[in-house]
Amino acid sequence: MKAITVQDKGAGPAGLTLTDRPHPHAAENDVVVRVHAAGFTPGELDWPGTWTDRAGRDRTPSVPGHELSGVVAELGYGTTGLTVGQRVFGLADWTRDGSLAEFTAVEARNLAPLPDDVDHTVGAALPISGLTAWQALFEHARIQTGQTILVHGAAGGVGSIAVQLARRTGAKVIGTGRAHNRDVALSLGATAFVDLDTERLEDVGEVDAVLDVFGGEVLARSAALVRSGGTLVTIAEPTEARPRDGRTVFFVVEADRGQLTELVNLVRDGSLRVLVGEQYPLEEAVTAFTAKRGAGKPVIVVAEH
Repeated sequence: MKAITVQDKGAGPAGLTLTDRPHPHAAENDVVVRVHAAGFTPGELDWPGTWTDRAGRDRTPSVPGHELSGVVAELGYGTTGLTVGQRVFGLADWTRDGSLAEFTAVEARNLAPLPDDVDHTVGAALPISGLTAWQALFEHARIQTGQTILVHGAAGGVGSIAVQLARRTGAKVIGTGRAHNRDVALSLGATAFVDLDTERLEDVGEVDAVLDVFGGEVLARSAALVRSGGTLVTIAEPTEARPRDGRTVFFVVEADRGQLTELVNLVRDGSLRVLVGEQYPLEEAVTAFTAKRGAGKPVIVVAEH
């Protein structure tokens, strides 16, 4: 099968290569998915799991990409809940070969059924962004009706979904980003927007929660905005920044079939809009990793639907 592989960590995106790889094996409780579309995160080339397995052993050449949408091609021993030929989407393991391939092996529990009326590109753009937003808001920030949340990167993959989920909960949302993303953030439900290049973040005032995707100075400055009892949630980096009388949570998203199902049902009934960014064929993965990112999640189209 065709797959994108990496072997030299120092090469960065330039080290991505289209190669022939053996067809993956479905271990116990696995399924092999024929990938139709795949999502990726440019920063994953710096993640330890891209280069080593759970025991810390080198596993290169490895296949990057962790979001996928496709069709079940094979069931491993003991696998239940999915069938061959079923449309699925979900999140591949961090330390196994990923989704930038024609086929990939995934734990069945990390996948959810993809309804026939949801496109594979949407299925590939949803898992990391959707699960991250869901877990940040409802498990960590515990956002409630009437509260105010500051969402950084409000037009990006995670931020755009967080804005919509928070508004659906009845929270007030203040979005941030660059000026060209203002209209997108407001159209998704943000009631106000801060251009981080030209406007003062501190003018936002106190909020009940912050969802940070940037890290660095933006993360550090955001802590002071959280009112007593509130929460600063970040996916960017561990941090010592703390609200004066609140808490800080850094977390890594986890696969969850139930949450994926909730999210795709919101997509189907029109309550959630997934911003799909630029689409690239598998052989243009280098371009996809290095291209300037606009609104939405870029997607690799691996196979025709």
